[in-house]
Amino acid sequence: MNEILQNIVSRRSVRDFKEEQIKDEELRLILEAGTYAPSGMNKQSWQFTVVQNKEKIELLAKVIREALGRDAGYNFYAPPTLIMLSNDKDNTNGLADCACALENIFLMANSLGIGSCWINQLKTICDKEEVREVLTGFDIPENHIVWGMAAIGYPNSAPKIHERKEGVIKFIK
Repeated sequence: MNEILQNIVSRRSVRDFKEEQIKDEELRLILEAGTYAPSGMNKQSWQFTVVQNKEKIELLAKVIREALGRDAGYNFYAPPTLIMLSNDKDNTNGLADCACALENIFLMANSLGIGSCWINQLKTICDKEEVREVLTGFDIPENHIVWGMAAIGYPNSAPKIHERKEGVIKFIK
């Protein structure tokens, strides 16, 4: 099988991480892959905010948990690293740009044996006062929406393989 397709096919969402922090060189490669994602009109107006402090990750999880009424166990699956992708609120391509960058992040992480999971709860609550206060503390610009986050770390266990749905590809010739 083609090595790129093999990486795509083998990537799974990991929701159980070891406490061990990923290596700096691995993080550099993961972030570099993210920055090479396509962006609308090549604006590259995103910001990649990397949080590797357990207490700060827990603080963000707490304010999101409270804003959304989640239970006390909500913690992004306790990753050692959280990468937040944000973009200007006025950029109509902001969500798509960040989604492309996140997919590059997930694929690079997988190629390095690092697990990842898309965390998607921030996009609608960035401007709630308690949430914005934490985001501002992370130097995320006031005019940015966090469109998605990547929880990343070494997996504790192998995630379940899910079958692909049939009939999702249609040809018109």
